[in-house]
Amino acid sequence: MAMALDGIKVLDLSRYAPGLFCSMMFADMGADVIRVEEPEAKGRRAALMTTVSAPVRDKVDARAVAYHALDRNKRSIAIDLKSEAGRAVFYRMVETADVVMEGYRPGVADRLGVGYATLSRINPRVVYMSLTGYGQDGPYKNLVGHDINYIATSGAFGVIGPKEAPAIPLNLVADYAGGSMHAALGICMALLARHKTGKGQHVDISMTDGALALMAHPFAEYLYSGTPMRRCEEQLNGAAPFYNSYQTKDGKWISIGAIEPYFYENLCKLLDCEDCIPDEHNHALWPARMERFRKAFRRRTRDEWFKLMSEVDVCVGKVYDFDEIETDPQLRHRKMFVEMDHPQFGKIKQIGIGVKLSATPGSVRRLAPSRGQDTDAVLREYGYSAADIARLREGHAIL
Repeated sequence: MAMALDGIKVLDLSRYAPGLFCSMMFADMGADVIRVEEPEAKGRRAALMTTVSAPVRDKVDARAVAYHALDRNKRSIAIDLKSEAGRAVFYRMVETADVVMEGYRPGVADRLGVGYATLSRINPRVVYMSLTGYGQDGPYKNLVGHDINYIATSGAFGVIGPKEAPAIPLNLVADYAGGSMHAALGICMALLARHKTGKGQHVDISMTDGALALMAHPFAEYLYSGTPMRRCEEQLNGAAPFYNSYQTKDGKWISIGAIEPYFYENLCKLLDCEDCIPDEHNHALWPARMERFRKAFRRRTRDEWFKLMSEVDVCVGKVYDFDEIETDPQLRHRKMFVEMDHPQFGKIKQIGIGVKLSATPGSVRRLAPSRGQDTDAVLREYGYSAADIARLREGHAIL
């Protein structure tokens, strides 16, 4: 079956999850994604791999590699870009590439000889995506950071959580939504533009910019009213009793999003709180009503409440523990968990594909490769002979 990105060639220089998730989405949709890796990790990166926080892909464990979803559907070639011979190999690959992705600090790609200015001379049609914390320019461009810092700068962190302190929302907002998703969208836009102009371009993605872009609606409210949003003071960030989470009789949690009056009325009736139906949006009444709701929810288990509310139009969702998610009937129906056969470890489960296309759907076709697993096969595709490959390996230009 045809896939949406059949024929698109991607060279991925990414080292960390935001870039790898972006290229995974391209690979899932049929693009030929070649992950260009270092022959071996050195210095601080090598030290990181010995820690518990090391990316799964970088642990010296074949089973961990098999489970590393971010590299599925890709091939891996190991090239030393600091060597002249290694760069020459990469330049040959760039000649026919559609996309190059990188996540170095600003200026590093240029120093390695793989920046946009250099590669666009080799292939003017290439779309070159740089993914960084703060972007390629500005006073923060060289500031180190992680998701928590980017969402702090964007304003998202400051409005999430209870009044006492911001709540850390895992690294989903900046790394993945602000970074990976915006990067994929930017690349697709640049590929569409290339159909008109015949030329590629540099896609400059800042995870901080992306996180702030996700705040477009709340910032519109602020810019209109002049009143800044505060933690746990707004309808959608914890102040409202009808848009909140509650602990149930069995100690589990349930989420409620009954904003609309008809949903709210149904909620109040189920909770035996009919007297709370009037004046839904009177902020002064919210604290007392929230306490009423807390007591009411403790009368039944989470699953009992979910069944009752899902039958009478209340916006409700179970707050799952991680080990419960896979059994959810909706997620199973939508094939959001898939299995692949591994020759050594048997069935390997992974998260499925979020974007559903009716005519050209994506698929998980192969599990993640080990570092440099496809070096020889890829080089043969680019015209290198067995003797050429042997010489490159002897010179440590490739793994």
